[in-house]
Amino acid sequence: MGKNIFTGGFTTENEQDLVVFLIGMRINRRRAVHKWWPVFQAMPAMIKELHQNKEELGFLSMESYFGLRTTVMIQYWRSTTELIAYAKGEKHLAAWKHFNQKIGNNDAVGIYHETFEVAAGRYESVYRNMPKYGLAQAINHIPITKERTSAHKRLYSKQR
Repeated sequence: MGKNIFTGGFTTENEQDLVVFLIGMRINRRRAVHKWWPVFQAMPAMIKELHQNKEELGFLSMESYFGLRTTVMIQYWRSTTELIAYAKGEKHLAAWKHFNQKIGNNDAVGIYHETFEVAAGRYESVYRNMPKYGLAQAINHIPITKERTSAHKRLYSKQR
């Protein structure tokens, strides 16, 4: 399997603000490989850069999913400011420029992103018999205690 399984119930601390960023593409015309393949290929270099420079970029973690037509990558960031700064960086701007030059309004491939700012104490998670996954890779992964046995308790255990 490769990943360490944490037996029992775990959650994440929710004491820091964070940003959840969803980004992906949709293949609208499967046979137009020459249009969607370059878009697909642009992401690995950016992902490598993010993983190699996590601390200075504010990137925390990510997960990817591939469907028949649509991909989605869920990324976790320390702040929107850092996410936007990365978007203005060399690798992303080059990929964006290439997309606009080669694809533009051609409907063979679509791209999307969604950004969510999440305040400390306004999110919760649960993992049972799982490796560190999703948010648990991004922030502190801790055992569930009696103070955190339900979603309600994980969300509302502290006074706001």
